[in-house]
This record gives sequence, C-alpha cells and structure tokens, in this order.
Amino acid sequence: MRRRRRILSGPFLVMGSLPVAGTLLVAACQTVGAPVRPIAVTAVAVPVDETGDRTPGSSARRASETRGLWVVRSTLVHPDSVRAMVARAADAGFNTLLVQVRGRGDAYYSGGIEPRADGIQGPPAFDPLALAVREAHARGIEVHAWMNVHLVSSAFVISRDPSHLVNARPGLLAVPRELASELYDVDPASFRYLERLIAHAAADPGIEGLYSSPSAPEVKERVYAVATDLVERYEIDGIHLDYIRYPSGAFDYSRGALDRFKTWIDGRITDDQGPEFAVASAQDPLALVEAFPEPWDEFRRSQITELVERIYVGVKRRRPEVLVSAAVFPDAQESFFHRYQDWEGWLRKGIVDVVAPMAYNPDDGRFAQAISRAAGIAGPERVWAGVGAYLTTYEGILTKIDISQRIGVRGFLLFSYDWSVANGAAAGGRPFLERVGRGVETLTR
Repeated sequence: MRRRRRILSGPFLVMGSLPVAGTLLVAACQTVGAPVRPIAVTAVAVPVDETGDRTPGSSARRASETRGLWVVRSTLVHPDSVRAMVARAADAGFNTLLVQVRGRGDAYYSGGIEPRADGIQGPPAFDPLALAVREAHARGIEVHAWMNVHLVSSAFVISRDPSHLVNARPGLLAVPRELASELYDVDPASFRYLERLIAHAAADPGIEGLYSSPSAPEVKERVYAVATDLVERYEIDGIHLDYIRYPSGAFDYSRGALDRFKTWIDGRITDDQGPEFAVASAQDPLALVEAFPEPWDEFRRSQITELVERIYVGVKRRRPEVLVSAAVFPDAQESFFHRYQDWEGWLRKGIVDVVAPMAYNPDDGRFAQAISRAAGIAGPERVWAGVGAYLTTYEGILTKIDISQRIGVRGFLLFSYDWSVANGAAAGGRPFLERVGRGVETLTR
C-alpha cells in the first residue's frame, strides 16, 4: 500500500521508541544474536482471545458485493479499538475488513514465527486478529489477513526485538544499486552494512523503508510460513498481499541476489561469452546485470510471481474457500516494468483470486480507466476497486464507488478505516464512515 510518508527532521533515528543521535547510529544498528533459520509451521491450533476463550470457528458468509475497509495496524493495538472498529464498520454497512496483521515484519496476532508488534497493548493474552475475527463474524463480516510482504521496516523506527528480520538477518535485506559495489564484500553482520541501508532509505523520499530481498529463499520461506500459519490457525476469510513487489528498479543488488542471478543466467550465456563474463563478474559484481538487462528484469519479476503462486497453492491446499488477493499498482505497465509486479499475468495464470488496483486518484476519469483495464484482464468479478479516501471528498468517494459499480467489479475497498475515523468529516449527526455507507445504499437503489 503506497501512502504518504512522514519524514522526520533533524539528525535523529528512532530505534524502537528511543531517539538515537546520528553519532550513535552504528552502535544502535548492531546485529543481535546468530542468524535465525526459517521456522517450519507445524502447530494447528485455534487462537485464544484476550480472556482465554477459544475463537469460534465459523467464517462469515461471502457477500455478493464487497464493501471493504483497509484497517491499518494502529487500530489493532488494543481490544477496545478492535471492538470499536468492527462496530463502526457494521453500523456503516461494510461487510469486509482487511486487517493489517503483518505491518513491518512483525505480528499483530499471537503465536506466530515473527516478533509480536511493539505497539500492542492490553493483557498478555490479547490476540488482535482472533478478537477481530470473533467480533466480525458475529456480525456477518469477513476478515482478511493483510500482509505487507517485502516492506519490513521503516527507516526511522527499527524494531528492538533481536529476532526481527532486520536485526537477525540484515543480509536478507534488499540493496539499492547505489550501494551494490560498496556493500558487496561487506559482512552483513557488521555495523556498517545495516547503517548504510538505513541511511540510504531515510534519505530517499520515494522509498517507504527497508525491503527484504525477494529472491532470497529464506525470505520466501518466511513469508510462505506466515501466510499458511494464519490460514491454519485462524478462521480468516482471505489472505491479502501488499507490497508484493520491489520498491523500484533500483533494487535488489544485494550480493545474494546478484549471485543467484549469476546461477540463473548461466544457461543463457554462450560458450564464447562464458570466459569473458567469468572474468568480468569476478572484477565487477554488476557486470552480468549490465550485460543482460532484460533477463535481469525477468529474473526479478519471476521472484515475485513465484512467491505469489506458492502462497496461492499453499492456501488453497489447506482451505480452498479462503480468498487470495493482492493490492497492486493501478498502472499495469509501471507495475510490470518498474516494480516487477506482473499482476496481469497472475490473473491470467490463476494464481490470485482478486486484485485491488490502488487507484488513489482524485480524477474520476483516471480512476475509471484503471479499474476498467483491470476488469478487462480476467473479468470484473476478480477486481476490487481501491478508493483512496484521503485524496478526495465524501462526494468524490461516492462517485468512484458508483463508477466501480457501473463497471461491474466485485466491489470496492476504502483506504482507510483509520483515516476515515480520524479525519473524515461528520455531517448531520452521522460519522464519516456511516455517511459513506448510507451513501452507497442510495447508489444501489
């Protein structure tokens, strides 16, 4: 999910909740502990809520039109905010909640393989996802587990948990081309390695934070394990993949990715070229990617598609009824060539059930064009229209929902619940979400 970044000023980095002066950055970024291997998911258990009760095991009934809300992790930090969120959604007539249970390589649920999110409050037994599922299903509302796949950390707030991917395995982070040569021979466990990645991400307003390396087998295994664990242990109605892409074409030039590409491209090099490129690649780690730019792009694109397919198959083998969806860039060409996110190919191949083009644009024409194009790929029933509430007005939201209904797509998702509650304008005694919900009802009459 691409959204506005909050840029902090001054020479400070926040590690957890502690401000650390720039001169202490190296020490603050020290890798803690030995590398952690991926953990196999074997337990199949029903999670408990904050009172210790078992979560009911009945999924919500799937609605004919999805009226959904993206719910950012800040709402999942306390039992009261979870209950209030579900109640507000129900009162406003929404029938689907996409709750962000993996925000930055952490867990807004209990018993997973990744560290419990720092911001979760309430009693120790509080399980945000279990409570959301119980409260929502009691009202006939679907719950989809929203996972940020490759975005694993902010550049300004780093988890203090030593088991977090950034701390335990910095060598599994994506590296920008600008730092490729510099970091190629640097030990990822050294202070310098993570310091340079953090500093680069903090200085680039176009990058949301630190990303994991999409081609790393350990990263793929970790994300797959998280997705299948959620499906096995919670009565969720869907898995929703976000940031299932590269941050840009300038990534991933980590040593691991470059070495894996070298193995991948080996069969494409002619006998005559072999000795030449063996020498060149030994002298310059970027020689092969510069010599084979199109295969390099194909390699990166294939890493994303491979993970999407593996998650899809893994989910369907466990629970065929669970929907697998993805939030995608609305411009398919931009997505394909610069983010290596081939969502059109995913639809054609049948490895995702639904895509949600994030058509966050105040212009109705551009919104309609993006949603129509997506609907034309594999049928409108496989598209959710992503509406950016924060970029338009109440009237603009209803207009875009009306456009999506006229196109005939499966439904719409509003980004986001959190913005709508905090910033949406009430009128006539009705909160913003309820105004939107009642407005949608008038469109369908």
